[in-house]
Amino acid sequence: MAVQSELSILVVAGGRGSRAGEGLPKQYRPVAGVTVLARTLQAMHDAAPKARLKVVIHPDDVELYARSVTELSPGAQAALSKPALGGALRQESVRNGLEALAQEGAPEIVLIQDAARPFADPGLIARAVAAARAHGAAVPGVPLNDTVKEIDAAGFVVATPDRARLRAVQTPQSFRFPLILAAHRAAAASGREYTDDAMIAEAAGHAVFVFTGDIRNFKLTTPEDFARAMEQLKALSAAPALADLPDVRMGQGYDVHAFAEGDKVWLGGVGVPHSHSLAGHSDADVLMHAITDAVLGAIAEGDIGAHFPPSDPQWKGAASEIFLAHACKLVRDRGGMIAHIDATVVCEAPKVGPHREAIRESLARIMGLDVGRVAIKATTTERLGFTGRREGIAALAIATVRLPEM
Repeated sequence: MAVQSELSILVVAGGRGSRAGEGLPKQYRPVAGVTVLARTLQAMHDAAPKARLKVVIHPDDVELYARSVTELSPGAQAALSKPALGGALRQESVRNGLEALAQEGAPEIVLIQDAARPFADPGLIARAVAAARAHGAAVPGVPLNDTVKEIDAAGFVVATPDRARLRAVQTPQSFRFPLILAAHRAAAASGREYTDDAMIAEAAGHAVFVFTGDIRNFKLTTPEDFARAMEQLKALSAAPALADLPDVRMGQGYDVHAFAEGDKVWLGGVGVPHSHSLAGHSDADVLMHAITDAVLGAIAEGDIGAHFPPSDPQWKGAASEIFLAHACKLVRDRGGMIAHIDATVVCEAPKVGPHREAIRESLARIMGLDVGRVAIKATTTERLGFTGRREGIAALAIATVRLPEM
């Protein structure tokens, strides 16, 4: 099974979705003039422009699908491969899509997304990809606000689970591709039915990690959901401009990692070939760590270690995209925006220049910024100090953040 791309996104659009009303399957219903499916696909492409997109559709929906994808940007249309046809059950549809991806050239990571979730943002996608790389199988989850009761067949309460340990699970669910393909094949052979792909991974013996979801990433199912989607679109279109956020903050970040055995270093989410790697509890992305601390500093939220303690084994080998996406989400949760990132990498080697634009694009994607708001520079210490002796790499960063008035 040859690997063709780093990331593929499989959008499941084979359902009939009648609860939303108006006759059409819900994924083909328009919201503010654009179909739900087109909004979902465009959101996926905007969050991960280099990812391959594949949609699983109902055999009766070929024409609906063809019309819907004309609403996409040229870049999103170019990222689409031929749709796969769904089966009688969702898990059969997903397996058909996975098999089609395998035939075209298997990706390293696959995200499996409901067609009726059009509000996934770049931060959520970055967390999904990073969690799959770190853990193999992962799902986004949000805390529950209501107390949950387990009942028996007669309707009486038999248990009250601890709400703090419960999560409402969303999509995209993310996996290393060989893991989830093998799990789906095993599920098909067993004849058992499952309600989501994480359950299929669990049944195959894999631990599934739950990363931070987003309450705005809800699924459109009922007429009330479509009304909520309209309101959310209005709110997004009315998001404050930078000029409307008068509280200007700046934060600085600094990080350093020593070299260790390996063949590449991670800088801003880009694997840069080198004679060594960097040592660290996570993936040791020194640049992303400095930027994360700068963003956290700008909103007085401590440092990266306070949010992701190195003593916690769940962050062992974790992709630093998780950390940076979390810091950016904290800014957005305060109604703020990141205006600019200025960062400098300090090392004798590897050379950063040839990878600068890829690093800028990677960071911009993770942070949900225009690439013009991300500046990356590199320098040396003229062979002085530990970086001059080629013992490691340092990085410095400044983040400019704008918030509403306190």
